[in-house]
Amino acid sequence: MISFVVAMDENRAIGKDNDLPWYLPNDLKHFKNVTMGKPIVMGRKTYESIGKPLPGRENIVVTRDEHYKAEGTTVVHSVDEVLKKETEELCVIGGTEIFKLFMSVADRLYVTEIHHTFDADTYFPEINRDEWMEVSRKPGIVDEKNKYPHDFVVYEKN
Repeated sequence: MISFVVAMDENRAIGKDNDLPWYLPNDLKHFKNVTMGKPIVMGRKTYESIGKPLPGRENIVVTRDEHYKAEGTTVVHSVDEVLKKETEELCVIGGTEIFKLFMSVADRLYVTEIHHTFDADTYFPEINRDEWMEVSRKPGIVDEKNKYPHDFVVYEKN
């Protein structure tokens, strides 16, 4: 199964200057819970914005640069290389170009929908609502650390 794990605002914004445009600890905890123990797939820019491999998960970095190396990661150069991985669930975590590359083979979307708009320069691709069915929605808790209303939503491909 190929799953996307993404947080986005009301305009599908996912990033600004190679970082998240918001601080939402609930989403970081949710991300960890969803991805722990599973291989995570990301583009080079996303990996470099994180700055290190995320523990407890195989970190797969997709790049066109044949000479790219990142200690503690598996570097690949195509979607096909990733799809050869034998695993129950593979989590694609961004960014935009990687989401676009994997959209046609994705089975599930774990989306944190943030009910706010942010200044951003990176966006999640349009979701074709005819292809995806919402299977669960859980409101996130808003408090002093989590200032933006948000929902944790799971979509599965029809």
